[in-house]
Amino acid sequence: MNLAGLHGRLRPSRAGVRLRILAGLAGLLVAGLGASAAAGALLLGDYLHQRYVHTLQDSATRLEAVIARGPQVADGDQLSALLGPPLGSIAIDAQDRIMLSQGAADLAPEALVRAATAVPPGQVAGCDKAGGHNLSAIRIPSPGITLVRAGEPAVKPAAVILVIDTSVEDATTDTLFTRQLAIVACALVLLLALAVLVLRLGLRPLAQMADSADAIAEGHLTERLPIRGDRSETDQLAEAVNRAFDAQARAEAAVRSLAADTSHELRTPLSTISGWLDLHRQGALTGPGLDDALGRIEDEVGRMRLLVEDLALLARLDAGRPLEQAPVDVTALTAGVVEDAHVIHPDRAITLAAAGPVPVTGDATRLQQALRNLVGNAVQHTPAGTAVHVAITTSAGSVQIDVADNGPGIAPQDLPRIFERFWRAEASRSRAYGGSGLGLAIVEAIIHAHQGQVTVESTVGVGTKVTVRLKVLGAGSKARD
Repeated sequence: MNLAGLHGRLRPSRAGVRLRILAGLAGLLVAGLGASAAAGALLLGDYLHQRYVHTLQDSATRLEAVIARGPQVADGDQLSALLGPPLGSIAIDAQDRIMLSQGAADLAPEALVRAATAVPPGQVAGCDKAGGHNLSAIRIPSPGITLVRAGEPAVKPAAVILVIDTSVEDATTDTLFTRQLAIVACALVLLLALAVLVLRLGLRPLAQMADSADAIAEGHLTERLPIRGDRSETDQLAEAVNRAFDAQARAEAAVRSLAADTSHELRTPLSTISGWLDLHRQGALTGPGLDDALGRIEDEVGRMRLLVEDLALLARLDAGRPLEQAPVDVTALTAGVVEDAHVIHPDRAITLAAAGPVPVTGDATRLQQALRNLVGNAVQHTPAGTAVHVAITTSAGSVQIDVADNGPGIAPQDLPRIFERFWRAEASRSRAYGGSGLGLAIVEAIIHAHQGQVTVESTVGVGTKVTVRLKVLGAGSKARD
């Protein structure tokens, strides 16, 4: 894991994270609070407008009721008061000429007449602002009505226009919107200040994680990111990073162990070869002694070659390089391994129990190598005369290969390490009991490359059983012997 990269991702971006969160939060607050203020003002404005409309329509209804009673004579100055809320009225003749106006209608009588006569009778019309006032009007035909005013001749208008001044209510709406904007601004400042405080507290675990990452980068490899135990997102991040650190530490330890074990395995044959060569240079090897020395050197070179080939195989399997995929008869393959073991160890009782051909898909050479390692280990790590039993069974689309012996068994504390590379139980550290300790590691790598499983069961004084499970090839496929 690149600690410097992790540090760069944790620490330098903290201010940027805060700024991005604050910017996003500010945008949401401005949009939300601004929309709320605008919606409130619009709703109030719509409510007041509807109230104006209803007021004029109600007044028009009352005037129509008066007109319906027959010819009437009314005081023009008191018409608005008699009818109710409208604050002004205009009397017009059949040619839409103003005959009389009073109250709010005097603010813009011509404009009001144009607006009211432009729409059908009984429909409310708005008028452009006049001197800072907002006016609305409604036109009512008034046949039979005579309006009189003191000192003026009586008039018989063709229609009466009722007028209302909505300036106060509109100003209320504007004031509400302005004050809401001020409230929004204050709330935005307070909420952002609170957000800064919350972010500071919320990002504190990230700062602590960055400090721990600094310590790890400086060489404190046992340091880990702090975990608060509250199962928060930062805790989950810290746990994930800690798992990655632990995996890296295990991988580095495995690499160091592999290098140390490899050097240890190579040291003995190299020392042997070097010793024989020194004797040869000193002239101590002549005649039969020279031939014996060359034979010993050749043995050690073969041992080193085998070790290097095993390591190369493990490296290829670890890299996930594809193996050959072809039908393989596990029974025939195992029978060949058992037969070879009989030839090499004629004094051992090695038996095979199998019902018949069992086809699988895989690399026959590698599977044969894995089976040879298992049978060879069972023979090499048990006393002379110990029987080895190999059994093949099938069930639920899989084949199970058991290699069992009734030898001394493996101690419980050693079982978890049985597949480690270069590992050998203390009782068999000598090369007289086996190879370099890569046999079972190669078995596990080969079986896993075939999407199979390999497990070990052992009881001290009873024996050991290694079990391999592989998927059976589908019916109708032809297996290769």
